[in-house]
Amino acid sequence: MINIKRALVSVYDKTDIIDLAKFLVQQGIELISSGGTQKLLQENRINTCQVSEITNFPEILEGRVKTLHPKIFGGILAKGNPTHQQQLQEHDIERIDLVVVNLYPFEATIKNEDCTLDEAIEKIDIGGPSLIRAAAKNYHYTTVITSPEQYRELIEELDHNEGKTSLEFRHKCAVRAFQNVARYNTIIAQYLADFANTEQLFPYEFTLQGKKIQDMRYGENPHQLAAFYASQGKKPLNEFTQLHGKELSYNNILDSDAALAMVNEFSDPAAVIIKHNNPCGAASDESLWESYTKALATDSLSAFGGIVGFNRPVDENLAKKMAEHFFECIIAPKFEQHALDILKKKKNLRLIIYNKERKYKQRYQLRTVTGGFLVQTVDDIITDITKGEVVTKREPTPEEWRSLAFAWRLVKHVHSNAIVFALGNQLVGVGAGQMSRVDAAELAIKKAQNAHHELAGSVAASDAFFPFRDGVDVIAQSGTTAIIQPGGSVRDAEVIEAANEHNIAMVFTGVRHFKH
Repeated sequence: MINIKRALVSVYDKTDIIDLAKFLVQQGIELISSGGTQKLLQENRINTCQVSEITNFPEILEGRVKTLHPKIFGGILAKGNPTHQQQLQEHDIERIDLVVVNLYPFEATIKNEDCTLDEAIEKIDIGGPSLIRAAAKNYHYTTVITSPEQYRELIEELDHNEGKTSLEFRHKCAVRAFQNVARYNTIIAQYLADFANTEQLFPYEFTLQGKKIQDMRYGENPHQLAAFYASQGKKPLNEFTQLHGKELSYNNILDSDAALAMVNEFSDPAAVIIKHNNPCGAASDESLWESYTKALATDSLSAFGGIVGFNRPVDENLAKKMAEHFFECIIAPKFEQHALDILKKKKNLRLIIYNKERKYKQRYQLRTVTGGFLVQTVDDIITDITKGEVVTKREPTPEEWRSLAFAWRLVKHVHSNAIVFALGNQLVGVGAGQMSRVDAAELAIKKAQNAHHELAGSVAASDAFFPFRDGVDVIAQSGTTAIIQPGGSVRDAEVIEAANEHNIAMVFTGVRHFKH
């Protein structure tokens, strides 16, 4: 146990600092502070010793240098051994047992769209991170607190231990302190790299940072633990807000993100229904009602317990129709009040709104592997399929072109191997996650038939090339009249020949959309 006799308190975020300072003084702890913190404490009649009184050196460079002094850092970094104690006495340095510091609001500053580079740089804290790192390094002897969220726990610790802190508590605080500074530095590095636009796409030093939004009840399965983090100081899912229902689960968030990505592919009203990160229903029509009706008809059986996504506000009539079915979650840019009143009658249904106008540029996708992680850029390429190559004798009709464009926007969101069928702007068959393209085609056809969809006159999209003609032969048996695919197989000639034999129009995009 370490007895807390002297504390350095220097905070930008002054939330609850008065209450904490009063408690520390009541415990007989001497306070050291500077700048705005000292002024606030004095205004509230809380005695403090100014940093400059300890260092015998004034604040300089417009406050840029205040605490960077041996009499401060020596007091924080000194261990309990005789050599350190002797040197403290020789240089008239007193121990500092507790450091309460939080940092200049760099993250909040750069969120302002009008923020200049000079304004951002002025909010790069120097003394704060140095104090935090010093105290965290010496956690065997020094306690470090970096957030108002920790004040209550600190008070309870001191109360329980009669003014002392345990090694376990100090160790926990040190871990959080280093995490805090690491995240702070990562945000600064990313901002400066983005501002200068000189950073390599994959830098030599790749750092991740995130701020926890919440702990999840469990992960993908009940025996897995999980938490939800926001990266780069942004609120995920386009600034989502949950309006109603149970706490979002790990799988809810994954599927909601997938729904958001799909509906935002379309400028016309669109609806998607997601199960296990794949679309089991999708449509884009003149109205959201028609879009939802067609999306549900894609595969109403699989839609049970799914996630529904929209790119338009949900009105009362649509809410009534959705209330007839069981869904886990509905995500939309807005719910009209009468729609909310209807849907909120379902106690557990999660209702989420997102900012349709705010579109973040997601730079990377990450996947962990044993001992490391893989990083790739996001598959956000937009393909104008009319600029693709028609490789068959017959060109697509105008209606087929429209359906091919719809199918091509969707297939990139389906796990590979992927085949989708579309009729007009409605998804009617999905073959996802299969080991062969023939299997994917057969599954998509079977799903469409089970839902009583007529595939004659439909179009098909494949996320990657057909390695053999057999996939085209299977698709042709369904009555499909047009296919869109990347092309690029060594057997493209025989694949094209198969399409011509079946009088199918085929378009090569030159772009593959694997999604593992």
